[in-house]
Amino acid sequence: MSTTRSGAADIMEEIVGGTFGVPLPIGVRAWDGSTAGPASGPQVVLRRRAALRHFLWSPGELGLARAFVSGDLDVDGDLTDGLRRCWAAVREHGISGWGMGAREWRDVARAALRLGAVGPRPRIPAAEARLSGRLHTRWRDRAAIAHHYDVGNDFYALLLDPAMAYSCGYFPTGGEDLPTAQEAKLELICHKLGLRPGMRLLDVGCGWGSLLLHAARHHGVEATGITLSRSQFEHIERRVTQLGLQGRVRVWLQDYRELAGVPYDAVASVEMGEHVGESRYDEYVATLHRMLRPRGRLLLQQMSRAGAAAPGGGAFICSYIAPDMTMVPVGRTLERLEAGGFEVRDVESMREHYVATVREWARTLDEQHEQAERMLGPEQHRVWRLYLAGGQLAFEENRMGVDQIVAVRPDERGASGIPPVLREVVR
Repeated sequence: MSTTRSGAADIMEEIVGGTFGVPLPIGVRAWDGSTAGPASGPQVVLRRRAALRHFLWSPGELGLARAFVSGDLDVDGDLTDGLRRCWAAVREHGISGWGMGAREWRDVARAALRLGAVGPRPRIPAAEARLSGRLHTRWRDRAAIAHHYDVGNDFYALLLDPAMAYSCGYFPTGGEDLPTAQEAKLELICHKLGLRPGMRLLDVGCGWGSLLLHAARHHGVEATGITLSRSQFEHIERRVTQLGLQGRVRVWLQDYRELAGVPYDAVASVEMGEHVGESRYDEYVATLHRMLRPRGRLLLQQMSRAGAAAPGGGAFICSYIAPDMTMVPVGRTLERLEAGGFEVRDVESMREHYVATVREWARTLDEQHEQAERMLGPEQHRVWRLYLAGGQLAFEENRMGVDQIVAVRPDERGASGIPPVLREVVR
């Protein structure tokens, strides 16, 4: 119970419980010292009235995200657990979406007046993406990638494993640490692609080069990668020199639409297809098909969203993490691949592996929070806290998925060259 029934936290409890019919799932502590809701577990901290004004100006997920990123709202305790409890309360009380009717708006407006929260729009955090131009032009796609991937190689080196694999790891026994899981993922991809010495591999959206370097060092291939991120490009060039892989590993700073030349023996694209966009996806598939020789294998690892009522990962993800991102049900991706001339041979869900992966990233961010905040600045640091907490929960609750898809470009007779039982080959 609150110490003062007229405190800001108590008014918030009245709104959440009385207007929306949901008991506070976690505790609330407001700027005036008042508290409400459960005393144990995570606590929402409303540091300033501006936290409520963010929501009034942008009702829903975006307003709450802006309040958190700006520091006007925070969470003491386990942020993932706090989000988990809120999602559970929403599901339990049958609330869908952020829509409010006339009555709800009236109650919220009255509460805002009582709290002195009515006023001009608060400053939008500088960490929010501000892209311009037509969707999925080459210039805009490059800007979208730079927004997230060019925040600094030092930060990603702090967060990720030594190979700097920024994608779902693979935990075959469940007991692996992150570096082992990421190496297992890279090895799984190489086996599914059937890589052998002397083969030519293309990695479309190669990140910091973890697959390129692994395939060249351990499978004897000639590996080429492309990226739109200058930070990634510069990191790979340094690693190629350090490992003495000149002539065996190449990286190009270019768009997938610029690919040309002799087709490759194998093509991989790991968690890049989400950035392509629905309107460009057929062009992306056509490019992958064109750059792969007949009987060559494609490994596509891609995030999905069941139902996909909204194409991206939600207002927060689209505004702060991956602008213009598109996630669709995995079945729609398979249809596009088949329509583009591929034969789909294997699909493996990796969803639970992503829960474990993001949990490790979040643990590192928490343990290294002081250094991470110095590297990123306070706003970007809060972006990453919310991103990893929400991402872990989205995969955990099956609101997002990720799959490894193996497809082949058949030859003119329709032959694939793939063994009839692929799983026995790669396990």
